[in-house]
Parts: sequence; C-alpha cells; structure tokens
Amino acid sequence: MTVAAILKGKTGGVISARPDDSIESVCQLLADKGIGAVLVLRPDGSIAGILSERDIVRGLAMIGTDLLKQGADSIMTRNVMVCSSHDTLGDIMHLMTKRRIRHLPVVDNGRLTGMISIGDVVKRRIAETEMEAEALRQYIATG
Repeated sequence: MTVAAILKGKTGGVISARPDDSIESVCQLLADKGIGAVLVLRPDGSIAGILSERDIVRGLAMIGTDLLKQGADSIMTRNVMVCSSHDTLGDIMHLMTKRRIRHLPVVDNGRLTGMISIGDVVKRRIAETEMEAEALRQYIATG
C-alpha cells in the first residue's frame, strides 16, 4: 500500500496559510477545519514551513499571548520532511515514528500533491489489516 492510496480517499485540497498570516488567524483556521497543522506556503506555492498545534502551544509557553499577533513564519518548522505518493505505508510509519511527526506533505516531481496525517496512515493500515483477516477467514471457511 502506498501514500497514493491514502490520497485517493481524501477529499478537498491542502489547507495552507501564508508566512505573514497571524498565529491568531492560523489558530482559527485549525479550529474551523478540525485539523492539527497547516502548511505555510510562499506566494509561488512552494513550502516555506509547517505550523502545528504543538508549535503554537510551545510558542505560547515561551512568548505568551503576544505570539498571537506574530506571523506564522515566526514559529513554523522550516525544515519540513516530505514524502512522495510512491512511498509505502511501512516507510511512512517508520519515518513518522522515528522523527516524531504527525503530518507529512506529499511532493511529487517538486510539486505539492497533498498532505497526510498519522491518523490517515493508521486508518488505512487498520482497513488493510481487516481486509487481510477477512480474506483468511474466507480461505479457512472454503478449505
């Protein structure tokens, strides 16, 4: 199973913010969309960074509420790990666990094609495991 299979099951595009969007507006976007992170994109569509709830909480702990007026680029993670649609679920699970990350932009041929979360990966893996178990039950029942 690959990342492409996860992307096929997702609806809507990538939710993003601009580097100069306020942290306050990003918080509202996260709440409105029910998501845990947004990509921060430059005007040309390239990835400037990623901003997660975790980044915001850490920023609030260090800076206080003045953080809310600052731009997304003030606390975003700049060195963004990415994957491709050809990566396997095993590879992605390993990367997310090793790097302790919950969101991965999907980039193919230098172009952003989507974003996946650890929740997407786990949901797909559970579905895959259930299909394997059902196939085994059918095999046993007919053998």
